[in-house]
Amino acid sequence: MTKTTRVMLAVLAVCGTSAALAQSSVTLYGRINTSVEHQKLGNASATGLVSSGSYLGFKGTEDLGNGLKAGFVLEGTVEADTGGTGYSFDRQSELNLSGNFGMLRLGSFDPYSYTVTADAISMHNHDAGPTGDKLYDGVLWGGNKIAYRTPTIAGFDAEVQYQFGEKQKDAKLTVPVLGETIGTHKNGWDLGVNYANGPLGLGFGYSNLKYSDVVAVSGAQTKFSQFALRASYEIGDLTLGAYYQKQDTKAANQKAKRDVYRISAKYVIGASELHANIGQASKYKVNGAKTGNSATQWTLAYNYNLSKRTKVYALYSNLSHTESAGINFSGTFNMTPTNDSDKFRTFGVGIRHFF
Repeated sequence: MTKTTRVMLAVLAVCGTSAALAQSSVTLYGRINTSVEHQKLGNASATGLVSSGSYLGFKGTEDLGNGLKAGFVLEGTVEADTGGTGYSFDRQSELNLSGNFGMLRLGSFDPYSYTVTADAISMHNHDAGPTGDKLYDGVLWGGNKIAYRTPTIAGFDAEVQYQFGEKQKDAKLTVPVLGETIGTHKNGWDLGVNYANGPLGLGFGYSNLKYSDVVAVSGAQTKFSQFALRASYEIGDLTLGAYYQKQDTKAANQKAKRDVYRISAKYVIGASELHANIGQASKYKVNGAKTGNSATQWTLAYNYNLSKRTKVYALYSNLSHTESAGINFSGTFNMTPTNDSDKFRTFGVGIRHFF
């Protein structure tokens, strides 16, 4: 091999490596969202720093040619108020293949039924922290999923997810008609459909999950299902949104159902945003008879955008009838309620930054 040939081969190798590197990318991203809040639960109260939905993630893609791409997302919760250890990819961990056919996903990610309904109208703080939606009941959280998302056609896209139970034991399974118990997580599935066309947005979600060997009813099978509808519309600087959800639990000869509604609004004035939302969960109907309490949650907030990625905000939120309505939320500071119908309230000011 001549010297000239060796030089040419070396140049080609370097060019090939550069092309391969150009076809791959990895991005570090995240959100730091920290506030000072005064929270009350019944007669108990506490004040301190709150890290609401802060996270750190890594995502990347590789161009495989012919329109095919491989990608990954690894995302975990960050305790921005304490810098606490124990970081893991608890929020999202997936590998995917995408192309003209859509996307195939493997791993752990949010149910798409939630993404296109409740999450789509959480305009103040992206459904994070004490002001996040405590009434919506998602079913197919966690990992061990395989999913397929369609390409967007005429404003529509859809995703179906299947979750392998893998015989996991859930130590604190809360069933409205049974209380807290232990069951074996079986397989489940989830469907979400989204429509976006200019100012109009629509969403539909359905999910179904089963548990077997539920201790409280001597080995009976428990089935959770939910479906939800969402609509949103932009009118100039005003954005309106609403969803409706039907929750259904069946165990042995018992059936529990409830309805959840929420409406939200955002009004933009320059760099300022005014936010308001209110939601209600009805009483449970157990075998047709109403039981427990209904629950109402409402939030008022003001955001001021310092840039596209940074804002300061103030908020007030009120959640009524927590325990007696089947809503187990004790606030960020783990306060103990005096009775099961105590209200939760919080007032806070904070800063949120994306990177």
